[in-house]
Amino acid sequence: MTFKAIDLFAGAGGFTLSALDAGVDVLAAIEFDSAAARTYEKNFIRGRRHKLNIDLRGGPVNGDINEVDPGELRDSLSLNEGDLDLILGGPPCQGFSTHRINNAGVDDPRNQLLLRYFKFVEEFKPKAFLVENVAGLMWKRHEEYLEKFLDHADEAGYSIKFCNVLNAKDYGVPQNRKRVFILGVRKELDREDLTFPPKPTHFSPNSGKLPFWRTASCVFEPVPAYHYQTYWDEYFSRKTKLSKEEAFKLLKNLEKGRKVRKNDSCNFHMTPSKEMAERFEDTPLNGSREDAGEKHRLACHSNGYKGHKDVYGRIMIHLPSNTITTGCNNPSKGRFVHPWENHGITLRHAARLQTFPDWYSFNGSSTEQARQIGNAVPPHLGKSLLVSIKKFLLN
Repeated sequence: MTFKAIDLFAGAGGFTLSALDAGVDVLAAIEFDSAAARTYEKNFIRGRRHKLNIDLRGGPVNGDINEVDPGELRDSLSLNEGDLDLILGGPPCQGFSTHRINNAGVDDPRNQLLLRYFKFVEEFKPKAFLVENVAGLMWKRHEEYLEKFLDHADEAGYSIKFCNVLNAKDYGVPQNRKRVFILGVRKELDREDLTFPPKPTHFSPNSGKLPFWRTASCVFEPVPAYHYQTYWDEYFSRKTKLSKEEAFKLLKNLEKGRKVRKNDSCNFHMTPSKEMAERFEDTPLNGSREDAGEKHRLACHSNGYKGHKDVYGRIMIHLPSNTITTGCNNPSKGRFVHPWENHGITLRHAARLQTFPDWYSFNGSSTEQARQIGNAVPPHLGKSLLVSIKKFLLN
């Protein structure tokens, strides 16, 4: 039995890749951003996954969801109400961002796209829908939009089975990434035996459970042995209770990645200025901007300023990485400096931390690619969620 879905606000295709890996047929996708739409088309329509189990009969990927008529889309897919199994989507999240202060973003027009998403739910009447958004959606100042969405779901005959934050690192993604997921199931299909979200598959090293969270090291080459002493001097001896022998053993046994291919289109990092390269060189391994020497400390970060500690920081090699954001190509936007080299991480490293396979390519400028990578649902996490939903609905 086939399991059919459509992907709204598809971006570069993280949710679609999750679906394909979970054995879900994707019939249509809509994405407004032209660079992201080209990425989607390149990978799923003209690329490696062409005709594997995706058939975009719903028209072009690139389009404004406000101008797509849900009824016309359903007719183009030859679907009756209730035929579709699942609607996926991550409406643009900037209006709900936790980085905004005070009431910024409350009236952001992008917030309305969360409600536009539900117009498609009302038209298709799928068996279930799954929404992904930033954790800020749960903040008090955005309560009105979330309540409207949940009220629409109830009035349309859906039970909200889950509306809360999940962390990708609990599901094998080597990244500390908190996002809200909302799962709705048609009330007549609801059963008590639905287990969602699925149980975590990876755990804190302090939990006593295996396997542990995956570490950022898994996307990089093995740490050169000549850096072990530096890691000890600059980090482990100061900020952990590990002995030197234990620290060396930890570094040696970290999960390893492989060198990024020279001809990989994502083998690109921002070229630092001379001054910036010196600042990176002055930033200890595993260190942040506040660990840099006073000579290279930014003026706005001096005099005891404690905010934005992660900017110009190095990826911490022995932990899940910090959240990969739309600024992942720019060390001034977060902890995006290479673990031991004096430049930012490459776009491929960022994509790997999001669990995109190396064959997956991205279209557009480096800024556009970084935005696509940072906005995506990590495919490894998405697959875990969709396998759980699919199993429930097919049973």
